[in-house]
Amino acid sequence: MLGLTNTLTDFSDDKLIDLLNDGDRGALDEIYRRHWSAMYIASFNMLKDHDACMDINQDIFTWLWTKRGELKITSLKSYLLSAVRYKVTDVIRRVKVGKVFLDHLSQAEASFDNVTSDLEVKELRKIILQFIADLPDRCREVFDLSRNHHLSNKEIALRLGITEKAVERQMTIALKRFKSSIGSSYHIFIGLF
Repeated sequence: MLGLTNTLTDFSDDKLIDLLNDGDRGALDEIYRRHWSAMYIASFNMLKDHDACMDINQDIFTWLWTKRGELKITSLKSYLLSAVRYKVTDVIRRVKVGKVFLDHLSQAEASFDNVTSDLEVKELRKIILQFIADLPDRCREVFDLSRNHHLSNKEIALRLGITEKAVERQMTIALKRFKSSIGSSYHIFIGLF
C-alpha cells in the first residue's frame, strides 16, 4: 500500500484504480477529491435535490471501496458518471413508483369518499344538528366556540368569563354525549370535531 496521500495527486486514474484494488484507502480519497464535484453536478442537473445527490455520491464511493480488488475499469471518469446516471435513474424510478401508488391511493379514497359522502352527509348533518340542539345551553355555547370558531379553551374561558377547567368539563360533556349519540361510528366522525 502507498501510504503518502500527497503523492497520489500525481498518479493517473488508472494507477489510482490499481492502488484502490490493492486496498489503498488514500487512492479512494484521491478519486473522491478528483471526481466528487463532477459527479455531484451531473446528478444535481438531473434531480435538483441536494440530499439525494449527496446520497448518490456516497453510495457510489462506498460501493467502490466495497468492491476494491474486483474493479475492472478502463475509464474512471466515464465509469463514475455512468454510475451516477444509473443511481439517478433508480431514484427517479422509486419516486415515480411511490407517486403512482399515492395517486392510486388518492383516487381510491376519492371514489370511496364520493360514494359514501353523498349517502352519509345528509344523515351526518341530521345527527350533528340534533346533537347540538340537545346540548345544555352553556355546553352548546362552549362546543360552538371550540369547534366552529376554533377558539382555544383559554380563549373560550376569557370570552365567557369562566375557568378553563369549566370549559374542559363542558367539552367533556359534549364529546361524551356526541359519542353516545352516534354510537359505534364515533371513531369515524370524531375527526370532524
